Amino acid sequence: MRLGIDASNLRVGGGVTHLIELLRAARPREHGFAEVVVWGGASTLHRLEERPWLRKIHERLLDQKPPVRLYWQGFMLGRLARSAGCDVLFSPGGSFVGRFHPFVTMSRNMLPFDQDEVRRYGVSWSALRLCLVRRAQVKTFQRADGIIFLSQHARETIVKMAGPLAGKTMTIPHGVDARFRRSPSEQKPISEYSEQKPFRILYVSVVNLYKHQWHVVDAVARLREKGFPIQVDLVGAAWPQAMRLLQQAMQKHDPQGHFVHYHGRLPYAELPGHYQRADAFVFASSCENLPNILLEAMAAGLPIACANRGPMPEVAGDAVVFFDPEEPEDIARALAQLLSDPDLRATNARIASERARLYSWDRCATETFRFLHEIAAGA
Repeated sequence: MRLGIDASNLRVGGGVTHLIELLRAARPREHGFAEVVVWGGASTLHRLEERPWLRKIHERLLDQKPPVRLYWQGFMLGRLARSAGCDVLFSPGGSFVGRFHPFVTMSRNMLPFDQDEVRRYGVSWSALRLCLVRRAQVKTFQRADGIIFLSQHARETIVKMAGPLAGKTMTIPHGVDARFRRSPSEQKPISEYSEQKPFRILYVSVVNLYKHQWHVVDAVARLREKGFPIQVDLVGAAWPQAMRLLQQAMQKHDPQGHFVHYHGRLPYAELPGHYQRADAFVFASSCENLPNILLEAMAAGLPIACANRGPMPEVAGDAVVFFDPEEPEDIARALAQLLSDPDLRATNARIASERARLYSWDRCATETFRFLHEIAAGA
C-alpha cells in the first residue's frame, strides 16, 4: 500500500510539530505501507527528516497564500494522489475540499466549535473566521472516510454539533517530546522562598482571549498581598486584544515588573529550560482540543494548578488542583493550596509525571498508521 499525506495547510505550530513527530516515530512498513508520499511547501518539507520509505514532493503553489493552497488541494491533489498510486490520503489539517477517497482527516482546533468562546471575539473578522472554519471542518468531517480526534471531549463535542458521521472515528492523542521529560524535583516548604529567591510559577501559552493570563496576574497579586513570595513567568506570542488586557493587569498590579515577567514568543527549543527552572505551572485555558502545553508541564514533573474546562480533567485526572479560569479568586485559591502544602505538590507532580508517560509519539504513530491501514483496507 501507499499512503499520501496532504500538508498543504500545515505551515507552523502544532500541525507541523505533529507531522514531524509522527513521521519520526513511524514504522509504516509494519502496517502495510511501502511508501509515504507528502505534498507540502518548502518550509514544511525541509523540517521532515529523511526516511527510506518517505517521498517529499514540493509544490510551489503551497508556498503561496491560503486561497492558492486551497485551490491546489481542491483541484490538483486528487489527481496527484491517484497518479502516485495512493491507497488512502491523510489530511491532518482538518479541512479538505478535494475529491479523493478514501481520505482521513483530524480534528485539531476546538475553538470554532465552542460558541461561548467565539462570542468573546464579538463582531469581528476573528469571529467570522472561526465560523467559516467551523463550517468547513464540519463538511470535511461529514465527508471523511475516517476522522482522528485528539481527546474524547473533542469527539463528543464535535459529533454533537456535526451530527452523525458516516466515516470511522478514532481517538488518538499526541505525544510529548522527550526533551520535556524529567523526574519531579524535591518540594520545599514555602518558608524557604523569599523575595530574593521567589517561588516561580510558569504559564506557557499564546496570549489570547480564552487563555486568561490577566486573571492569573490578578491571582498572583492577591497571593503576594497575603505574603507569598512568588513570581509568574508568561511565555507565548500575543493576540492584540488579549495583550491589551494583560498589559492593563500588569500595569495595575506590577507596574515596575517585580513579579510578573512576560517573555513573549520563544523558540520551541528553549521551552524545556523554562519548565526546568519553574517551581510550579499554571494553565488557565478555557478551550482546548488536546492541551499539549499541559502535557509538557506534566512530563516536566511540575506541580500544576489547572483550569477545570474542556478536556483538562480527562487529561490530568487527579494530578492537578483545578480552578475556574474566569475567577481570579479561585485561581488564587488553587495556587495557595499548592504553595502551602509541599506534600501535595510532591504527590501531584509524581502522578502528573506518570500520567504523561501515557502520551508518547510511538503510541501516536502506531495507532495512527494502524487506523490509516484499516481505512485503506476497508475501501
